[in-house]
Amino acid sequence: MLWSFITIILMSIFHNINFQKSKIDINHYSEFLSEVTNNEIKKVCINGRKIEVVKKNNNRYITFLPMYDANLLNILLKKKIKIVGIISKKPNIFFTIFVSWFPMFLLICVWIFFMKKMKLGGGKGILSFGKSKAKMLAKNEIKITFSDVAGCDEAKEEVSELVEYLKEPKRFQKLGGKIPKGILMVGPPGTGKTLLAKAIAGEAKVPFFTISGSDFVEMFVGVGASRVRNMFENSRKYAPCIIFIDEIDAVGRQRGSGLGGGHDEREQTLNQILVEMDGFEGNEGIILIAATNRPDVLDPALLRPGRFDRQVVVSLPDIRGREEILKLHIKKIPLSKDVKLRILARGTPGFSGADLANLVNEAALLAARFNNIVVSMDEFEKAKDKITMGIERRSLVMTDLQKESTAYHEAGHVIIGQLVPEHDAVHKVTIIPRGRALGVTLFLPERDILSYSRQKLESKISTLYGGRLAEEIIYGSKNISTGSSNDIKMATDLARNMVTKWGFSNRLGPLLYHKENNEIFLGKSVTKFNNLSNETTHIIDEEIKLLIDINYQRARKILEKNLDILHAMKNALLKYETIDSKQIQELMLRKLVSAPKGWKD
Repeated sequence: MLWSFITIILMSIFHNINFQKSKIDINHYSEFLSEVTNNEIKKVCINGRKIEVVKKNNNRYITFLPMYDANLLNILLKKKIKIVGIISKKPNIFFTIFVSWFPMFLLICVWIFFMKKMKLGGGKGILSFGKSKAKMLAKNEIKITFSDVAGCDEAKEEVSELVEYLKEPKRFQKLGGKIPKGILMVGPPGTGKTLLAKAIAGEAKVPFFTISGSDFVEMFVGVGASRVRNMFENSRKYAPCIIFIDEIDAVGRQRGSGLGGGHDEREQTLNQILVEMDGFEGNEGIILIAATNRPDVLDPALLRPGRFDRQVVVSLPDIRGREEILKLHIKKIPLSKDVKLRILARGTPGFSGADLANLVNEAALLAARFNNIVVSMDEFEKAKDKITMGIERRSLVMTDLQKESTAYHEAGHVIIGQLVPEHDAVHKVTIIPRGRALGVTLFLPERDILSYSRQKLESKISTLYGGRLAEEIIYGSKNISTGSSNDIKMATDLARNMVTKWGFSNRLGPLLYHKENNEIFLGKSVTKFNNLSNETTHIIDEEIKLLIDINYQRARKILEKNLDILHAMKNALLKYETIDSKQIQELMLRKLVSAPKGWKD
């Protein structure tokens, strides 16, 4: 319909330009003489043999002299007809050509315009959608090196061999050694997998092709496989080089898990990747690096030797790694003298490199908001609270009773967490609504935790029920709020894992009763568990309830023995709204609570 409309418009323009003259009638010369005799003519314009006639009724027409007529002027003068002589001009040949070809020129321009609009990604035409979408970075365009990567020293050591091979391939080939064809980087999101891949290319000074796993998959079957072939063909021209595929699980999932069978577009793309990596044709000098945070769903053929020979784990950084990452991100930020990166690193367990970059950025934005010239430790603490606990919702109006109930609830968590063994230290507690919570108690470990003991897990269950128990003790069982719903969920999940996965049940023993089997059905992940008998399921439920009851009663006894601390902490929270570890220690020692830093009565 669009092209039909354009064609009609162009035909109308062409008709108006080239056939405008046809609107004026052409009459016979004999009729012209007859009308002159009958006094019907008002004016004539003579241009050589061409005569433009204007009648008294303002009708117009054109006639032509069949031969030279000397008496015509005398006849016209006798009839008192107005005579106009026109000097004929030679038409401009360029203008004539332009007018004649303008419609065709306009049609060509419109066609080119729509062809550009219909081009697909990567600057390739509509007929080349099977070409690779990989973006190439020349060796001089990559400025990132290993010095720009921190917090993953073991991973850097693992991939440093690639850099040496790409710089001096003959040194390895001389001894018959072969460099791994593929390296799979595995780790949580934000740990620096993509950054590490760029650093490899930056150190080796080789071309770097980057593409996402989703860029292969299209609605047309076979397009993904075609793009894989084209990507490897292009990379062979620049060997040695690196191909980096981000989120490879988009195309590398285990085959046969969907409804499409072997004809599914994603599986065809995976098959082509497998062939290109280790097929009949070798790809010497091409190293494929892929990244994913779901290695469990990848096809086994993708992980076998000869394809992805190595798996490099890029894990969350430890305290030393977090400090090194912070040093990288603060290079361009003016800092106050009170900023201690070691303290920030200690207070951010579980943070990835992306989280730490966000922390520094949020602190800088907070300092700029208050027109500070440097970023202080206070901005870093506020930024950390915003990331870990959520943004403050001071606009949320709470009644005095709701504030008091929230203060008792959070104080219950704090007291239990302080008095049970092997529990993380309390960093901060607030009754200012943050995120979806009306109050938040933040526990931070003193060091990175690699594994949990049974005693530590049970202490965590007791602490999770501390808020509910505080409300129950103060207001009675009929006035308990729904604020502990998330605490109950976390405690129940923790107890279930202790019984079914970690072997912390005396009756069931160290057996696995919770085996997950993720399958894909209709595009969704379906989790199946071991088939358990009704008796075993009943025992599991009993063991979970027993585990929770023991820690629930322990938390109750602790709170009942420390009701004075509970009331004092409630009062402190109502007064200051937020208290930190220093004030909490004073309360636990039954001392007078000092005002928080910057507090003004």
